[in-house]
Amino acid sequence: MNSLHTSPVRRRRLGVATAAAGLLATLLMAGPAAATPDPGDTAAARTEVSAAQRAEATAAIRSGEVPGVDEIVQSDNITHLANVPKDALKGLNTDLAFQGKYAFAGNYDGFRIFDIGNPRSPKTVAQVLCPGSQNDISVSGDLLFLSTDSSRSDNSCTSTTQPATEKSSWEGMKVFDISDKRNPKYVAAVETACGSHTHTLVPERKNVYVYVSSYSPSEAFPDCRPPHDGISVIKVPRNAPEKAAVVNFPVLFPDGGNPGAPQNPGVSKTTGCHDITVLPSKDLAAGACMGDGLLFSIKDPENPKIIDRVQDNVNFAFWHSATFNRTTDKVVFTDELGGGGAATCNEEIGPKRGANGIYDIAGRGDHRKLVFRSYFKIDRPQADTEVCVAHNGSIIPVEGRDLMVQAWYQGGVSVWDFTDSSKPKEIGYFERGPVSTDAVTTAGPWSAYYYNGYIYSNDIAKGFDVLKLDDRRTDPAKRVRLDELNVQTQPEYFDR
Repeated sequence: MNSLHTSPVRRRRLGVATAAAGLLATLLMAGPAAATPDPGDTAAARTEVSAAQRAEATAAIRSGEVPGVDEIVQSDNITHLANVPKDALKGLNTDLAFQGKYAFAGNYDGFRIFDIGNPRSPKTVAQVLCPGSQNDISVSGDLLFLSTDSSRSDNSCTSTTQPATEKSSWEGMKVFDISDKRNPKYVAAVETACGSHTHTLVPERKNVYVYVSSYSPSEAFPDCRPPHDGISVIKVPRNAPEKAAVVNFPVLFPDGGNPGAPQNPGVSKTTGCHDITVLPSKDLAAGACMGDGLLFSIKDPENPKIIDRVQDNVNFAFWHSATFNRTTDKVVFTDELGGGGAATCNEEIGPKRGANGIYDIAGRGDHRKLVFRSYFKIDRPQADTEVCVAHNGSIIPVEGRDLMVQAWYQGGVSVWDFTDSSKPKEIGYFERGPVSTDAVTTAGPWSAYYYNGYIYSNDIAKGFDVLKLDDRRTDPAKRVRLDELNVQTQPEYFDR
């Protein structure tokens, strides 16, 4: 473990300015790496800045407006319990999933399994080398699912990067058997159109449906050229995962989706979805799809049906993810302004761009509508060398309140309250200071999720963090226990 300290920092607030069954992954136990991760799957994480930007970052630290380089600060109601640095997997850390006493952490080079039975001292159970950005991760029963969103030479865990123009290129979904947590086995692969940037599980007793979100970044990718106007639906039999296959590609944007620029300057053209969150108990889903936000029915999981669709062509650049509140009458959409590679938490950008959009869900059944209420963005200033963006978070389950914990890259971890949709407010935070004052660096929490009494965060650069939240407003959540959590498959926290 790293020795950690905190120190007070004066903060001003920002103003309104298919594989053969049994195919094995490369398994790395804790300790020195037995194989070399593929550097082609680690996104560029450092961009040199101008002298003026360096001076701004240094001045912000000296004035106490932001923490010092790598300095840890937090609100009084949050305690940093543990940090586990990267080990064998050297790529960018990504998403998290949970099952029992285990946490599963994605990384551009594969995934890592932690024993979190003692949250103050997480232990590495296994590290699996299987390169393929982003390695978005989820679990259900004895199965683990991993997204591959980069052009690979084949579907194995020893594949290498290659141009997408190659006919042999592969990208899509990988499936592992995790019945033995110390020895995961790669059992199936399914190629999907445009790969798999993220995915969402719709679990049933005999099968797991996987909604694969992917999008076309440009005309340069021959297998991803617009119109890429839907999602891949994969059906995975629990007892025979090697038979996993795409069963549908429902079109979500029959009109082509948001056209983006020049009609809507600064807004992403919709050529697919970035992320989908489902609420199986309500047969409901919310999609964050580049230039569009969706509400749809998943009563028939193989054939999702659009209920409503919204756009924000003034302040939203890229619809990134979605989270329902506990009573399913609100949904929070995030805007990944700058694509997760820019400093957007500053006065130049302001409080409405690169923010969360809070929408009420009005009406009933197929007549429900998404109604915009307000924006929420952290108002803790960040240096111009800090990549800061609204990213993955989860509900903190407290009856009578709408509370959420959320990752903001180098903006840290934010705990906030949107019980009043029109007046959201931050009630706690944890963050590190800039990684550097010489370059814009991709770092900070990719995901921050509440699970069985603790907040777990996967920091892109610094590793796996565990936080304890002690606050009368959130304390009732400690009584809520889950056997499994994939945040994009939201559970019904309370019986109704």
